[in-house]
Amino acid sequence: MRILVVASFNKGRFAPFIVEQVGALEKQGCTTGFFGLQGKGLRGYLRNLPLLKQKIKEFCPDVIHAHYGLSGLFANLQRRIPVVTTYHGSDINDKKVLPFSRVAMFLSAWNVFVSRKTLEIAGPKEKYKLLPCGIDLSDLQLTEKAEARRKMNLQADGKYILFAGAFDVEVKNAPLAKDAVALLQDIKTELLELKGYTREEVTLLMCAADAFLLTSFMEGSPQVIKEAMACGCPIVSVDVGDVRERVAGVEGCYVANTREPEELAGLLRKAMSFEGRTKGHDKIVADGIDNRQVTKQLIEIYERVLRSENH
Repeated sequence: MRILVVASFNKGRFAPFIVEQVGALEKQGCTTGFFGLQGKGLRGYLRNLPLLKQKIKEFCPDVIHAHYGLSGLFANLQRRIPVVTTYHGSDINDKKVLPFSRVAMFLSAWNVFVSRKTLEIAGPKEKYKLLPCGIDLSDLQLTEKAEARRKMNLQADGKYILFAGAFDVEVKNAPLAKDAVALLQDIKTELLELKGYTREEVTLLMCAADAFLLTSFMEGSPQVIKEAMACGCPIVSVDVGDVRERVAGVEGCYVANTREPEELAGLLRKAMSFEGRTKGHDKIVADGIDNRQVTKQLIEIYERVLRSENH
């Protein structure tokens, strides 16, 4: 089966979770290709249409898999190849983008939603599946804390909280995280910014940290939460996206009921006092959201779409 992935390429690269999903599809026997969209908004995307048609002619895909609503709408401007669109959260939660995503839902042969909340907002009646993006599981995620700290040049006896993103990304809401950590004066904790690291270094930081903190204004199904779970890192998060569902039942992981710094600080104290690794890795497997499991379900969707097209 030949799958052409359509996604934004405005940052000069495809999102890592898309690349990892494509790698997992290839391991399942799919032949894959990429088409990177460059430009802003629908008008910017439209300039790519002749290039997409040329790519289709050259690559001859069976299915196009578009990531995010605008990419899905764009991919459906050609009607030769059926389109599966995955909606990641911002394309549903943003009221300005939602109307375009709804058109993409209507035109797409199948729609994939990564969280129950976005699915409920979108409200599709047919041709859809709830399927979070998976993550790759690796031995590096099992690195002991002391070894991870040594490799990342962190103090062996330091107290570290890893923030779920860069401080200057507004949607990540760094001010709330900083306010919460400031209340831990007696612990002398350092809040680490997740910026400028390789994928391997991010994994090591998650193994090294005493807690992982997410305070975003909005999320779909945040990959960083799953990655922190796979590393056994205790987690504190606001109630956003599907985080509550993901960490449910995992001791050492907590979801706040409010966005008050005091509550987050209290939960951080609990998380940082947790001994050893959490069972987040086991929960990832139990929930069926490692990439091997997720891509098998994606292939079933592609096969269903192709059967429908051939009838």
